[in-house]
Amino acid sequence: MSILDKLKNKAQKAKGRGKEEAGYQTGDPRLEAEGRKDRAAGGAKQVGEQAKDTAKEARRTFER
Repeated sequence: MSILDKLKNKAQKAKGRGKEEAGYQTGDPRLEAEGRKDRAAGGAKQVGEQAKDTAKEARRTFER
């Protein structure tokens, strides 16, 4: 919900992309897989943050 959490998630996704690309370029399948895992985890967290924001907005709508 906070901006800081969203930035952390985006940073995790970016780090995952970097690892994935580094693994691909060097031919290291483990590093590539670790990058995919980091990217997926960051994306899942980001979806969770968006769901929280949507729920908060819906709650505000019905309070009025």
